[in-house]
Amino acid sequence: MEDEVFEQLLQVFNQLVLWIAAGAMIFGGVVPYIPQYRDIRRTQNAEGFSTYVCLVLLVANILRILFRFGRYFETPLLWQSIIMIVTMLTMLNLCTSVRMAAELSTKRRSFLATDSKDEEIKVPKRLFLDFEWAYFWSWSRFVDYLQCVVGFTLLAAYVTYLLLDSPVYVESLGFLAVFTEAMLGMPQLYCNHQNKSTEGMSIKMVAMWTSGDTFKTFYFLLTQAPVQFWTCGLLQVGVDVAILAQVYYYGRYPQKPASHAVSHTSSAKAL
Repeated sequence: MEDEVFEQLLQVFNQLVLWIAAGAMIFGGVVPYIPQYRDIRRTQNAEGFSTYVCLVLLVANILRILFRFGRYFETPLLWQSIIMIVTMLTMLNLCTSVRMAAELSTKRRSFLATDSKDEEIKVPKRLFLDFEWAYFWSWSRFVDYLQCVVGFTLLAAYVTYLLLDSPVYVESLGFLAVFTEAMLGMPQLYCNHQNKSTEGMSIKMVAMWTSGDTFKTFYFLLTQAPVQFWTCGLLQVGVDVAILAQVYYYGRYPQKPASHAVSHTSSAKAL
């Protein structure tokens, strides 16, 4: 009798742990962006946040969702991707609103250029793909980002539909999705190397990345997620550790400051 009660309690405990782990996987990835969102709202300044972080995460999570049509993986990971996409679109919407309010240029940039009756804006008429590459992902309207994301999603979905029966394509798609996300910290790593300093970078945030990526990698291993997931998870942890090593090295052995010594904290992961 006692053994049966113990086994039931153990099953309940295991189920509870799984629910907590799944919840952490679903919502843990967006937690670092909450203080960033609040900071931008409070200061009305989005210069410290790189919208290319949103681009990388949008591409990575869209590809991950498409990968699930060819290779099943845990449902919490699917929800994680959906919530991350919504989060990145929310961040883009806020950044666009703030930057439009502070825009000093008389010419606003658009993904889809259209005629305007506003004499101060003066946006020339262009076709669907006739936009300025120099201003790619630096547009002035949130709708342009949304159109680009929808266009990419439809194109990727169509290609996936055509090649869904190809194991090589499916596995490559999964690898590309997680590899893109794994490389999210590389711009910050490179920026620190160029500046020979980690000044302006939040060490607490890097520690959060490392702990979060470590937990995520163990979750992939325990749930027997596809090999692409935990392989790139290990790579992501490696990048985080390399950034922490830079913090130690440049703190212990200060280098000659570069002309652009202060790096924006969110050039890689939106600090």
